[in-house]
Amino acid sequence: MRTRRTGTDFSHLLAPGRIGPITLPNRVVMPAMDMNVCHDGVIVAEDVEHYVARAAGGTGMIITSASAVAFPVGATSMKEPGLSDDRFVPGLRALADAVHEAGSLLCVQATHHGKVARIDTLEGRPLLVPSEPSAPHDLSALRDNTAEELARMGAVTGGRKATYREATEDDIAWVIDQFAQAARRVREAGADAMEIHCAHGYLLGGFLSRADNKRTDRWGGSLENRARLACEVIAAVRRTVGDGLALLVRVAGEEYGEEDALSIEETVAASRLFEAAGADAIHVTGWGRNPFRDFLKGPLPDEVGAYRDLARAVKAAVGIPVVAVGRVLPEVGEEMIAAGDADFVAMGRQLLVDPQLVDKLRAGRRASVRPCINCYVCVEQNFWDDTPVCAVNPALGDEQAAVLLPTPSPRHVVVVGGGPGGMEAARVARERGHRVTLVESGDRLGGSAWFSQLTTPPNGPLVDWQAHELERLGVVVQLGRPATPDTILALRPSVVVLATGAHRGRPQVPGAELPHVQTGDSLRALLAGGSSTEVEASRLLRWASRAGRLTGVTSRPELVRRATRRFLPVGRDVVVVGGSLVGLELAEFFAERGKSVTVLEEGAQMGLPMALPRRWHAVRRAGEHGVRIERQATLEEITPTTVRYRDHEGTSRWARADLVVIASEVRAGAPLAEQLEARGVEVEVVGDAAEVGYIQGAVHSAWRVARAL
Repeated sequence: MRTRRTGTDFSHLLAPGRIGPITLPNRVVMPAMDMNVCHDGVIVAEDVEHYVARAAGGTGMIITSASAVAFPVGATSMKEPGLSDDRFVPGLRALADAVHEAGSLLCVQATHHGKVARIDTLEGRPLLVPSEPSAPHDLSALRDNTAEELARMGAVTGGRKATYREATEDDIAWVIDQFAQAARRVREAGADAMEIHCAHGYLLGGFLSRADNKRTDRWGGSLENRARLACEVIAAVRRTVGDGLALLVRVAGEEYGEEDALSIEETVAASRLFEAAGADAIHVTGWGRNPFRDFLKGPLPDEVGAYRDLARAVKAAVGIPVVAVGRVLPEVGEEMIAAGDADFVAMGRQLLVDPQLVDKLRAGRRASVRPCINCYVCVEQNFWDDTPVCAVNPALGDEQAAVLLPTPSPRHVVVVGGGPGGMEAARVARERGHRVTLVESGDRLGGSAWFSQLTTPPNGPLVDWQAHELERLGVVVQLGRPATPDTILALRPSVVVLATGAHRGRPQVPGAELPHVQTGDSLRALLAGGSSTEVEASRLLRWASRAGRLTGVTSRPELVRRATRRFLPVGRDVVVVGGSLVGLELAEFFAERGKSVTVLEEGAQMGLPMALPRRWHAVRRAGEHGVRIERQATLEEITPTTVRYRDHEGTSRWARADLVVIASEVRAGAPLAEQLEARGVEVEVVGDAAEVGYIQGAVHSAWRVARAL
């Protein structure tokens, strides 16, 4: 169980564990993540294939998407599983049987979505809540959504405005019965467990949280009263199913972003009440109450092991198992279980990106586990009721496509470019049995992704994983080899895949060629220890770059990040031209190092094409770091000390600039393709060379091309 990458022994993570009447083969749980593929609440083949892939990959227990106990009432999507009628049992049974056959256990997550039940709004029903919401969300982050995105979000509710109804005693009795009847159907379908959702602002979580529950009757006020509905549901479910199901309760260890939000002290006390009511396990999550501001605090945090302390506190207070979630990587999960902080860990995004995670750990192949890059592309789709996609696992949602069929006619595939697109093309082609040579003009693999990990560290493990897989598969990698038609033809290729990336140019304004103006390419070369062929750059910056190269600092991104916090000789004032994904991340990079940063974005939105939650977070973080953001700003001139631009009102303004970084002017293009085709070579173009799409576009396009070779 030891690996070359980490040396971690995963014996605790891979050990069997018990929850109530069931025994899991290991301590890894797949938490509920909405796939949005059901048809009118009925589980279909796509759902089954998705979950079975994770079950077959060794996951100890699979938890379904949030399933509506009163479907379609209280549902957030017509594509989520329904539990309100016997017509849903056959689909659930098919899923349970398939998951069991694959060697795992099935848990069905049951909920009433309460104040976020979008289908109630769509169909003209008031949302059932403990109390009328007192204050609307801060929606200022939506200024960085495109019109198309806003339209897609609004379409989920038909553009209707939500209305609310405070739950009566009759409503509460009905809710309790709906959960109990749902549990009966889950048991009849042959599932092993049911998870009662008491978090994330859904109905039971709303009753539990003082921020949502302002009642003065027996269902509000004290913690015991606010927890009463969840306890009544647990008890009713237990009476209905006896020991026929393990009962988990999902609760937020902490809620973020509002006064009177749920605290860990209250969650600990509530967990004791849940245990007394009949719960077999507590699943500790977290929740940012305003998704447009606090989404990266919860439910999908950006911090690794974000809820470890919360799980530890609950674990110390109860006598039943605790499941911890919150960006849990395998090493963190092993540490948590070994330390007694939790009994099980839930890995969501990790299992979306690599369904075989557990089997690879068991086989001692940690380095072959494909990493999640924490980009939030998957969850973005839920904002408009669509099926998740993964930036680096193109087969998510089409599990059969993950099986790479051997080629009947092996060829010599030459891949030009060692970035994510080139490495993915080489990996897939080699997996299918082709002979593959990868040519990279630089001295390392990774391309722009290697540099991007300076600002976005989760990109680094992807580069490491791809490089490891190329080595494991026997791909011939030639570094430091410039690609020309002659050098490529000398390799005698059957087909050439060009993954040479985008061209990053300069704006057509006076001063764009001044020495203190850097493009993304030239800045990358300097910070990564190369040499800038485009401009002179400052003498001090060139000296620092050479020193970093000679000392080995620039060979390791963590050392570059650390060294540049102490010494980054670019002057005090930095202007970044272009507020897209790259520009915004560079702005934060410089601001964190004490620079005064201004970002000029010609469009109306910042952070494109970042996924929504990450975009909202990045814009807010830039503001917290003091970055000055100018939307709809037109660059006019660069001087040796300033940048002149026209603002959204047409007024001419200027900003001081010791360094100007051009993060716009990105263009696709692969002139080498025409030269090779003119000499009779079969050529495919992938990644940003074909169409600018960053890591997701590079990986997906390369995967499609290599599967078809």
